[in-house]
Amino acid sequence: MPQPIVQVDAFADRAFTGNPAAVCILPAPRDEGWMREVAAEMNLSETAFLHAEEDGWRLRWFTPEVEVELCGHATLATAHVLWEDGHLPAGEAARFHTRSGLLTARRMGEWIELDFPAKPILDAPVPQGLAAALGAEPVYVGRSHFDVLVEVASEAEVRALKPDPGRLAAVEARGVIVTARADGGAGYDFVSRFFAPRVGVAEDPVTGSAHCVLAPYWAAKLGRDELAGFQASRRGGTVRVRAAGDRVHLGGRAITVLRGELV
Repeated sequence: MPQPIVQVDAFADRAFTGNPAAVCILPAPRDEGWMREVAAEMNLSETAFLHAEEDGWRLRWFTPEVEVELCGHATLATAHVLWEDGHLPAGEAARFHTRSGLLTARRMGEWIELDFPAKPILDAPVPQGLAAALGAEPVYVGRSHFDVLVEVASEAEVRALKPDPGRLAAVEARGVIVTARADGGAGYDFVSRFFAPRVGVAEDPVTGSAHCVLAPYWAAKLGRDELAGFQASRRGGTVRVRAAGDRVHLGGRAITVLRGELV
């Protein structure tokens, strides 16, 4: 039987912005090799695969090269498809069993709010060659469970970055988050970009899991738990964040752009 697949722009208020993810709702578990091949064929930063399990859904995420432990935008896209296609009633929360534990999503009007684990930052030495790879001088460097966090001096510096993917791939981390306080006046508090050539993603358009790091980081620096971040990639996207102890609430919108079948 053909397998339906849906492509969704996540953390987007209009089509062809935000971060595209593919979503496969499976009738039963599938072979991991098949999922890897589909993800490589889709060639998006993540493809999500899920099937019903107990009181929710078993959810896995794959880049074109590897399986990842946590992905925000593909989870947002998945929740959007579950509600849009009638797999869940509009008022019912989505429950996902994942490699990062139980994650939930709920609808809030046009927005979807994800409940994710916070990823605190620890001070860390600057990885060798990082500044040269980014072409920018860090103000601060820390490390989360997955990624290296780099704060630079200004929003303009974040936007102007043209890093060397080959050099960045040598940094021993899933990816590198680069961030700065927003200049003000645009409706968001901080900006960021995310580079992960080590796992096959040169630059991710909008990265929910990076905001699990950015939310507690900027909440502590700015003295507020509720903030808005803008990921300043070419496509761009806004993520509302709320720091809540060891959890982070991420808010975004999603739009279906493509439906098809895998044969």
